[in-house]
Amino acid sequence: MSENLEHSFVKQLQENQNIIHKICRLYTSCDDSHKDLFQEITIQLWKAFPKFRGDSKFSTWAYRVALNTAITLYRKNKRSVATVEFEARQHFTKEIDYNYEEEEQIKLMYKAVHQLNDIEKALIFMYLEDKDYHEISETLGISEVNARVKMNRIKGKLKKILNP
Repeated sequence: MSENLEHSFVKQLQENQNIIHKICRLYTSCDDSHKDLFQEITIQLWKAFPKFRGDSKFSTWAYRVALNTAITLYRKNKRSVATVEFEARQHFTKEIDYNYEEEEQIKLMYKAVHQLNDIEKALIFMYLEDKDYHEISETLGISEVNARVKMNRIKGKLKKILNP
């Protein structure tokens, strides 16, 4: 892989790593699992990056790869993941501190979201990230109408969970 491509990947990853951390938080419940999933998503992004055509924003593409990786890994019963050797390079991303104890409301929201199924988690995540239904449908591979209907159902579920 060319150095320009590597530099571009590292730059994009640094700018969008919070997306990956948020997805990891949705699909994991401890630091070790979070780190493992973050690593696996990074590897999948790295492997797929040469095929990234730029038809969509990098962040949209990263959402799709990250969500697909998380859903695939955590639907399996096994927690072991076959990893791919990552070439030793001098390009490393600086980890941004991700504070898990920030706000009590966020904890409650995540507790409720953890009760949703995998696709519902992905949809509510993108909705909370202020993505429009067009981008949500493009990322998840569903129609805009389907995304809206599912979102309304999810809102109802969350209300029941948060206000029993």
